[in-house]
Amino acid sequence: MKGKTGLMSELMSVQRKRLVLLGGMSLALGAAISGQAALLAEAVERIFVQRASFSSVVVIFGVLLAVIAARTLLSYGNGRIGLQMAASAKTEMRAAVLRKLANASVPSALLGQTGGKVSVALDAVDEADSYFSQYMPRMMEAAIIPILILAVVFTQHTNSGWIMLVTAPFIPIFMVLVGLKTKNKSEEKFAQLAEFSGTFLDSLQGLVSLKLFGRAHRQQQEIERSSLGYRDATMGILRIAFTNTFMLESIVMLSIGMVALELALQLLVFKSLSFHTAFLILLLVPEYYSLLKNTGTAFHNGRTSMGAVSKVEEMLAETREERAIMDSREGAGKTDVTDEGDRMDKADKHGTADSGLFRMPPSIELRNIRFRYAPDSFELAVGSLSFRPGEQIAIVGKSGSGKTTLLHLIAGLLKPLSGEVLVNGRPLAQYDEASWFDRISYITQHPYIFAGTFADNIVIGADRDVSRADIVQAAEAAGLAAVAAELDKGYDTFVGEGGRGLSGGEKQRLALARAFLKRPNVILFDEPTVGLDLQTERVLQRSIADLASKATMITVAHRLYTIRHADRILFMDNGVLLDCGSHEELLVRLPQYAEMVDVGRKGGFA
Repeated sequence: MKGKTGLMSELMSVQRKRLVLLGGMSLALGAAISGQAALLAEAVERIFVQRASFSSVVVIFGVLLAVIAARTLLSYGNGRIGLQMAASAKTEMRAAVLRKLANASVPSALLGQTGGKVSVALDAVDEADSYFSQYMPRMMEAAIIPILILAVVFTQHTNSGWIMLVTAPFIPIFMVLVGLKTKNKSEEKFAQLAEFSGTFLDSLQGLVSLKLFGRAHRQQQEIERSSLGYRDATMGILRIAFTNTFMLESIVMLSIGMVALELALQLLVFKSLSFHTAFLILLLVPEYYSLLKNTGTAFHNGRTSMGAVSKVEEMLAETREERAIMDSREGAGKTDVTDEGDRMDKADKHGTADSGLFRMPPSIELRNIRFRYAPDSFELAVGSLSFRPGEQIAIVGKSGSGKTTLLHLIAGLLKPLSGEVLVNGRPLAQYDEASWFDRISYITQHPYIFAGTFADNIVIGADRDVSRADIVQAAEAAGLAAVAAELDKGYDTFVGEGGRGLSGGEKQRLALARAFLKRPNVILFDEPTVGLDLQTERVLQRSIADLASKATMITVAHRLYTIRHADRILFMDNGVLLDCGSHEELLVRLPQYAEMVDVGRKGGFA
């Protein structure tokens, strides 16, 4: 895990050339500001004090215009460099967030709300803009230009220099105090935004269900509550910003007034100061305090951006909550694996590439698996159990008995609280996650259909380059050829969100077509034929039997037709594995199974 300033340090390290250029341009800008004041004071002195002719100051005005133009270009250049730094930093952060999301382990990816992650990837990254585009250029200018102005003032009038030097620290001190408060408020704001985004996206995705169950109005109130929380957090930051502006303006006005009063006394009362010097200092003093004031405003924006960056950094690093969950499920004595590189290193230590361990259907063994979603909640407890290579296993039991949870543990989607899953005699946790998922197919009750063409959705299952002939062959094997023939554009028909909808049976067959392209060594089914008519289910079963001929297959099922030919059947009840055996064996020795089969036959279970 990176340190608290790790992400910012990394982002700044790639900006070194721009920072050097920013420093050089700020130095030139300071010289231009001082030169402009000196030339303007000289012109006013000659025209209004010495009564010189206009023609005698034409050259001074020409040089003054050139200096003003240079100052304008240098200010513009600093702004452009800041924008380039912001664009580069945002690109790096967003790429890092996308890499993190893409490479995250499956259990880690399942944590948190999708809307919150989208909010961080988009809004929080964009909010970091002002740190680089405003804060850094202003801070660089504040570190160089006021020193140059002070040096000029001290050479002209020491008393004014001391007043400026003594009053200046009040601005950064106030900036720090306000900045700390702003950063905390900013983090609160983005927490509220993540909550609001998550609630809003969840509501959109489940809008049909909310309407069907008459909960749309209540969810609307929840969105309103979350929105108001985000509004309050934003207004809190604005209140700090207005207070900051008012206090900075007050400090600047008082400081300029003190310098002006001292100059007036020296010029008019004690007559120890020339008009030229007094006017030059009066021109430089507002520039001096204006720079510090602008730095204060930029500092406020920078602290707001730091709150956003901290949210990005939290996503890039494992949070304490993630670690606690992962550690508790991996059991005591296991080291924390935080990224893909660590997992690869762990696999390499065994001296054998993961790919070589899955050339055949693997053996799978469960050793005293225990799992609990949360304290005092449902608990799964499975003793020692092994599946032979190529074996066909069915998991049955009442709803809520732990069938899907057991399947998730075998798949590696969940980590056991104690015990372990062994694949070919080696703990599943020691395999590289990507290699493991490359060799299994997990077909759920409701496969996800992406927005894209029919062919694109099938190709998702491939781990290699495939031809159109391969896609057609996989579709035919899954019983999808007739469906594709009926589509307007065949395999190029747009499906998913915004496209043609697919029925439950078509989705299941599409998921099977993905598996046919993949040809996995382990196939996991979570009630793949639930809700389908018997004829459609039998079509799928024929495809499943063909697919499973060279793989270890584990199926959560509910129909006798699905499970009676399994090599072994696991009967689950309330999180406990009651018995394991063939269909005939369980009918004889397990009354609960016999009762389930009898009830199923009467209710169309066959």
